[in-house]
Formats: sequence, structure tokens, C-alpha cells
Amino acid sequence: MDVNDLRSVVTVLSFVAFIGIVAWAWSGRRRAAFDAAARLALHDDEPAIGSAGDAPSTGASK
Repeated sequence: MDVNDLRSVVTVLSFVAFIGIVAWAWSGRRRAAFDAAARLALHDDEPAIGSAGDAPSTGASK
């Protein structure tokens, strides 16, 4: 077994792992979890601190 055989085996194993990850990601059982994760960026738990009318307090007076 030379280095080229080892490279071929590693390539095939990597491809099989890639196909496994793709199958896992596209499986119907994971859809709800992925949909929830996709909405996380749009979900606000807390209101924004300050608004356009509120200037942040720096502690310095003019």
C-alpha cells in the first residue's frame, strides 16, 4: 500500500462523510430545529436599549 492508495481511501471516506452530513441536514426530522434556528436572528427577547430620542448617558456634563 503506497501513499496514493492512502490518499484514495481518505478521499472516499471524506466523500462518504460529506454525503452523510448532507443527508442529516436535509432529513425531515431536523426541519423544525433548523427552522427555529433560522428565526433566532429575527427574534428579540429584550427591547433595544435607548432609542432615537434618548441619548446615551456618558457621565460628563456640558
